[in-house]
Amino acid sequence: MSLNLIERILKLKEEKNALIMAHNYQIPEVQEIADVVGDSYMLAKYAQSTDKDCIIFCGVHFMAESAKILNPSKKVILANPDAGCPMADMVEPAALSEFKKKYPGVPVVAYVNTSAEVKALSDLCCTSSNAVSLIKAMKEDKIIFLPDRNLGRFVAQQIPEKEVILWDGFCITHERIEEEDVIKAIEAHPESKVLMHPECNPAVWKYADYMGSTAQIIDYAAHSEDQSFIIGTEAGILHSLKKVAPEKTFHLLSGCLVCQNMKKTTLADVEKALNGGVPEIVMEEDLRQRAEGALLRMLNPNG
Repeated sequence: MSLNLIERILKLKEEKNALIMAHNYQIPEVQEIADVVGDSYMLAKYAQSTDKDCIIFCGVHFMAESAKILNPSKKVILANPDAGCPMADMVEPAALSEFKKKYPGVPVVAYVNTSAEVKALSDLCCTSSNAVSLIKAMKEDKIIFLPDRNLGRFVAQQIPEKEVILWDGFCITHERIEEEDVIKAIEAHPESKVLMHPECNPAVWKYADYMGSTAQIIDYAAHSEDQSFIIGTEAGILHSLKKVAPEKTFHLLSGCLVCQNMKKTTLADVEKALNGGVPEIVMEEDLRQRAEGALLRMLNPNG
């Protein structure tokens, strides 16, 4: 890691009155220079209240887009514009419009891992940390959930009194995990508790001692009396886990749990973004306002 590069980034950050935000799945060097590190929900909530002039987002496109939706007057820049989300790309606005016609009057709950255009066609956004509580509180007994079929099935399992109509999307990283991977990990580390993200295939859920979002997994591991854990989510979380519980042991469930898009952002990208070498996120105000409604109903459910 280049100390000079880090020093330049920190200097530029002050000059630009910028906030550097990073997802837990980012590479360790990027997490270390960020002002705030968290999961999708925490980052969206934090972005809503920042007083900085500029937000440099180290994550994937839908995250930076969400920050812009919530902060229309601020400059929002995705540090690496090539960092996308294959799951978000699995639902297109036109296809969603047609899908909604099959279920007139049924509200659409969109995982935050979606484009602004899809959020604009949705009634409510959610993240893996609050999907169950938000949907449980809805008055409707039937909802459309998209795009992640696995998280949708997890929600349906937790709230059997509601009918959850699923979109056929998934996270290509979490979907890779198979039963054989979990069995091998447990055999190698029999003393470890298995912590798993609900984006994983339902076929492997039965092996989990705990299932939750990125933030919930970190919180569980930090406060658990257990000392060793098998982690069933993206590899970047290990950096955060080791920071909050350095005395504990963490084993990644499988080496395939690496999101290539989350790993695209480098310190050089952050410096380039701060120097104005990366275009900011822009969107039409009408689209922004329509997408904002679903996000605000997630962030302020009682507001």
